[in-house]
Amino acid sequence: MNNFIFYNPTVIVFGKDRLHELTNYIPAGSKVLITYGGGSVIKSGTLQKVKDALQTNTVLEFGGIEPNPRFETLMKAVELIKKENATFLLAVGGGSVMDGTKFISLAVKYNGNPEDILYHGFKPVDLKEAMPLGNVVTLPATGSEMNIAGVISYKKGKYGVLSPLTFPKFSFLDPTLTYTLPETQVANGVVDTFVHVMEQYLTFPVEARFQDRTAEGILQTLIEIGRKTIDNPQDYDARANLVWCSTMALNGLIGAGVPQDWATHMIGHELTASFGIDHAKTLAIIMPALLEVRFEQKKSKLVQYAERVWKIENGNDDEKATLAISKTREFFESLGVKTRLTDYGVTQFAFDDILTGLEEKKLTALSETRDVTLDISRLILEKAL
Repeated sequence: MNNFIFYNPTVIVFGKDRLHELTNYIPAGSKVLITYGGGSVIKSGTLQKVKDALQTNTVLEFGGIEPNPRFETLMKAVELIKKENATFLLAVGGGSVMDGTKFISLAVKYNGNPEDILYHGFKPVDLKEAMPLGNVVTLPATGSEMNIAGVISYKKGKYGVLSPLTFPKFSFLDPTLTYTLPETQVANGVVDTFVHVMEQYLTFPVEARFQDRTAEGILQTLIEIGRKTIDNPQDYDARANLVWCSTMALNGLIGAGVPQDWATHMIGHELTASFGIDHAKTLAIIMPALLEVRFEQKKSKLVQYAERVWKIENGNDDEKATLAISKTREFFESLGVKTRLTDYGVTQFAFDDILTGLEEKKLTALSETRDVTLDISRLILEKAL
């Protein structure tokens, strides 16, 4: 197991009908800016429930944060905060709203050009202060409710924001708030969570047994409840397990002390930026293809994944690993998520633009071993056709 530091100060308030407890976690007298996306939190009544819970606070609203939050939109929220002297941010929504709110919290306290915050990839940004924030989660997927990461769209790319200052003070996870989600968003959430786990788990062995078995448990749970929670959205137990798996997949626990491979995410971001394909759908396209291209490098963990997660007992190591990749693709497809670039009208003619995007962001040495060059990224895209 590799050396690591694990730190996560976010308070999780889990369970149904707990929004009335919000004021226990927001400093008295705070002027709260509620951030949200489209009209779903209004139609579902969640926004009103949050406002009812904050009747002792002064409350402002900022809606319209996009599914891939745009820099320009978020800067309007920064202007509003400065104008109205808001003191606390409360994101009500899914990963995009939470990601965007993290950027807002940094930008409002940054004295330089806010664009600078975006150009550091997934490395800590050297900032001194951020506006405090909390979350009410309405879509299980990204794990943004319990980590420091965010992804922001700017010009023709997607850029990481990562700072210890953006740990949420708290996050409310009420599975019932996710009941009204469309099927495709629930499916996306299952895929996003699954791939988050895979990119921390399916690398090479380092004798991190707790991390491995915890990751395998999350993957098995997603396989068990993924289709079930889509078909039965008000099955509380199934949805509660999805919500908690999504949080635990990316709060640092299973990634502590192990190598990580975020190549699927990096290539996937370029697909979203170029073609507007849902983030999770890009992951479902790239992950099986990447595993096929990186078969030899990942074989040891692929065999472990095959045996422990998919219970594949017959065949030699190559056969087990190959079948595990096939089952991964079949699982995504069973959720209604297509796994080929051609399913989305993307052809080989687009590869140069995608690779140019990776090169511009200096993403030319990806993977757990930093040896996925642009040429190998091209092979992965070809395999994903």
